[in-house]
Amino acid sequence: MLQGSFWVTVAKGPGRVLWHIWAIDFGTTAVPGASQMLHRILSERAAMTPEMAVRVGKLCGNGPRIWLAMQQAHDLWQVERNLSRQVAAIPMMRAA
Repeated sequence: MLQGSFWVTVAKGPGRVLWHIWAIDFGTTAVPGASQMLHRILSERAAMTPEMAVRVGKLCGNGPRIWLAMQQAHDLWQVERNLSRQVAAIPMMRAA
């Protein structure tokens, strides 16, 4: 079973995670040519894009996949939450 802190992270998205572990130390100018987009991600007004994931992954030393996985988990969590009533009404297929 996943820890509760995982779901808090998913609910907030990678921008919040990045803000806590990185922005305090480096600031938004640490990624040349991307400071405006990075600021939008850090303030949770934009999603982590593949391009930004490559840049942030290089800066943090952990690669882009972790940042894209966090964004995907966040997006899926939001959609499941927003569509829960509609999805509950869909009947499940049964094997013949």
